[in-house]
Amino acid sequence: MTYFTKRYHPPGTAPGELTSDANTAGQPLTIRLIDYDATEYAEKENITFAECLPHLQHPAMTWVHIHGHAAPDLLRDIGSAFGLHPLALEDVLNSGQRPKVESYNDQLFIIMTLPVRHNGSITTEQVSLFMGKDFIVSFHDGVADPFELVRKRLRNHSGHIRSSGPDHLLYALLDVIIDEGFPVLEDLGEGIEDIEEVLLASPDKTTLRGIHHIKRELLLLRRMLWPQREVLNSLLRGDHALIHDDTKTYLRDCYDHTIQIMDLLETYRDIMTSMLDVYLSSVSMRLNDVMRVLTVIATLFIPPTFVVGVYGMNFDPAASPWNMPELEWRYGYVFVWLVIIAMMGGLLIYFKRKKWF
Repeated sequence: MTYFTKRYHPPGTAPGELTSDANTAGQPLTIRLIDYDATEYAEKENITFAECLPHLQHPAMTWVHIHGHAAPDLLRDIGSAFGLHPLALEDVLNSGQRPKVESYNDQLFIIMTLPVRHNGSITTEQVSLFMGKDFIVSFHDGVADPFELVRKRLRNHSGHIRSSGPDHLLYALLDVIIDEGFPVLEDLGEGIEDIEEVLLASPDKTTLRGIHHIKRELLLLRRMLWPQREVLNSLLRGDHALIHDDTKTYLRDCYDHTIQIMDLLETYRDIMTSMLDVYLSSVSMRLNDVMRVLTVIATLFIPPTFVVGVYGMNFDPAASPWNMPELEWRYGYVFVWLVIIAMMGGLLIYFKRKKWF
């Protein structure tokens, strides 16, 4: 997992300058256009931006979605057609931005983070949204398009999107982006449960790597999803003329979802911290058990070592009455073994009563 994923211009680049290099290539570009009002609906897919221009003159609501990597020239054309601010277009090109909301005259520019799980790892993708009085332009350089369900609702005329203004479509898009966090966190929760079972049974270095991996993913999610609550709070409490009061009711629901997601994130972080403590305690206990067994074994052999060391001196008993008379005993060897066995047996009984092993 890469900690730093933001694309950026070289230091000293002029503000709002749109440049690209070979390292900024992303998904193949797809442009979708939807024109709708309460009675009519038109949708086009895989078109060029030049084909979108005639629809901008219609009084109907226009949604242009750019899925894939948008080149600087395309961004300039889109910015010129919709009157988008160059600094906002620069943030679209340099993905990895922190979620935020900016107001430019009669437009809103919003950056959100879409969490996705791909090949067993969690990554985040940037979604950029421009909203004007009769249009929304969205950018997403990711693998899958998350807004198909919104388009389906528009086709079927379900809900209030087609009978409402662009702020209600903006709410629908924000709701999809935020709610994508729940299945990702659900997968994370299942992974945490699997690690917990292994942790309580037989933890090893693989368990530690799993704990560390999930902690990094939670750190990434917290860093990228936490500011989204500020975005929703700004839309709710800010004086944005494009956001109507009836839409704020729905945005409050999105705000509640961000709080739920952050609560889950904090809970999972606490669980993983506890798991790491349990792992370290388990390793320490296993080490203590091993050291206890080794200490008992070493202690058992201390008295026999002393005995055989004394009788290994081999002083001749005939040379002095103070030398070892036991060396001439007929059963001295057997006696020494009996003494050793008795001492070791006594120590084992003593250790067992003390519950040292």
